[in-house]
Amino acid sequence: MAKRFFIAAFALLAMATAANAQTNFQTFYDFGEGRGYVTTTLEGFHMDNWGNTFFFIDYDYNNKDGKSIISPNNTYFEIARCLNFWQNTKLAPLSLQLEYNGGFGTWGTIGTPDSGAFAVNSAFLAGVDYFIHSGDFKNTLNLKLLYKYFVKLPSNIAPLQFTMVWGCQDLFGLNGLRFSGFADVWNEYDNIVFLSEPQLWYQLFDHFNIGGEVELSYNFAGMQGFHVMPCLGTKWVF
Repeated sequence: MAKRFFIAAFALLAMATAANAQTNFQTFYDFGEGRGYVTTTLEGFHMDNWGNTFFFIDYDYNNKDGKSIISPNNTYFEIARCLNFWQNTKLAPLSLQLEYNGGFGTWGTIGTPDSGAFAVNSAFLAGVDYFIHSGDFKNTLNLKLLYKYFVKLPSNIAPLQFTMVWGCQDLFGLNGLRFSGFADVWNEYDNIVFLSEPQLWYQLFDHFNIGGEVELSYNFAGMQGFHVMPCLGTKWVF
């Protein structure tokens, strides 16, 4: 599953001066080792007087019947709510955050002895977010410190997650070129886990973008050590 274990609750804030909401649909082809399949992501960001809401839903399409892919085989969901009732005060950059994430997947060819299923344990997070931006909101940075509780996971030594989310619009002065992404560090089964997914997009015309991302991970999703998983894709902004 190519994700984006937190694609950017605030990375889209670079667009907040023009609109209070954005939904986009991303399609990727994953060239990573052992992958070679399509992933789609539906992502949304919505602002209001109480703060903002971010969500995304990932699907990997690799459930095969023989040689034909007939359905998604993995799915992952995340939703986060930032609460900020003090947006017109000096504390405006600081928000309280609540978050949920979880998922489900399968492996192998359905109906064969080498197939099976797995669950991504539900996780609940709570903490703080600090937002930094340029005067024109084209460059944004969010720093998050969250307490992370996994359902039915043995107690961790340090049940915390640190998240950094960034967005740079019109990179190098090129109109329509956007560099965005996130980096997460957390503790799971008393092991340090790192995940980052920098993305580069170029807006060809209204709504339609081409680009891709690179998944950089360490001890993530059962893969020990450091891994690099490149993807190419498109993004349609509604």
